[in-house]
Amino acid sequence: MISRRAAIGVFASGLVALVWPAGAASALDYPSRPVRFVVGYPPGGATDILARLIGQRLSEKSGQQFVIENKPGAGNNIATEAVVNAEPDGYTILLVNPANYINTSLYTNLKFNFVRDIAAVASFNRVPNVMTVNNNVPAKTVAEFIAYAKANPGKINMASSGNGTSVHLSGEMFMSMAEVKMQHVPYRGAAPALTDMLGGQVQVIFDNMPSVIQHIRSGALRALAVTTTTRSPQLPDVPTVAETVPGYEASALFGVGAPKKTPPEIIEKLNKDINEVLAEPAIKARLIDLGGEPLISTPDEFGKMVAAETEKWEKVVKAAGAHIE
Repeated sequence: MISRRAAIGVFASGLVALVWPAGAASALDYPSRPVRFVVGYPPGGATDILARLIGQRLSEKSGQQFVIENKPGAGNNIATEAVVNAEPDGYTILLVNPANYINTSLYTNLKFNFVRDIAAVASFNRVPNVMTVNNNVPAKTVAEFIAYAKANPGKINMASSGNGTSVHLSGEMFMSMAEVKMQHVPYRGAAPALTDMLGGQVQVIFDNMPSVIQHIRSGALRALAVTTTTRSPQLPDVPTVAETVPGYEASALFGVGAPKKTPPEIIEKLNKDINEVLAEPAIKARLIDLGGEPLISTPDEFGKMVAAETEKWEKVVKAAGAHIE
């Protein structure tokens, strides 16, 4: 026989379950343990810089560590697949970056569909790429670089942070529109690519601004142009590529995703926390310094941005005739 007190307890707990869904309850104490924040590139690149900046504040805000886990390789696909296959409980999240939008059409045999299998959580920011050369390259302008490349067809090494990244495709778009030929040299992330840029092994890169801007400001590398349609406040004297190559435009949208079946209450909680971090004056100033203002959005709004970026880069991939098995 069940006691009257026990029966009342069972009834009360059932009533609470009815009016207080399990997902909502779990969202209240989320996170209650460390969160894996997966980045598809080595330390030091734009994605890693952004993840550590936001992750550190989320750790301080929540009292739980957002642990950056660098999983480079396969153009960001190893990291993405790891998150796609993770438990959808909010404790594994992905640093979303342009490679995610590009790879959908670039790779022919992916084991996942990014738009279908990753839930949009929150955007971080949108930044230009910067057409940057090492100091051994004689060209001081985009027009001079085009002339130099045409005089040395196939002899200029164009570095990128990996096949299919926005860094790679921005360069492919430039080659197509400027009618020049360069040799693409992919790296496992921006940091090793920039090391070889500084060493003179490669001559040009269309890198995301956060990872390259300090080298430009120090004079170690030289910016020829930014890839957005308007000049960047961070490099006001640097022209746009479009000023020389009409119609050229590329930018990098960053944010956070989670496994598709992550409870919506967890996604909303994480979105709220990220947006609060982005609104902090110190974080906003740091993001602006890195090349792009905070881009505060709802999960639905970020999802629409992701869909638009995927469609945009698909056109670039097809125009370049690029594909990877």
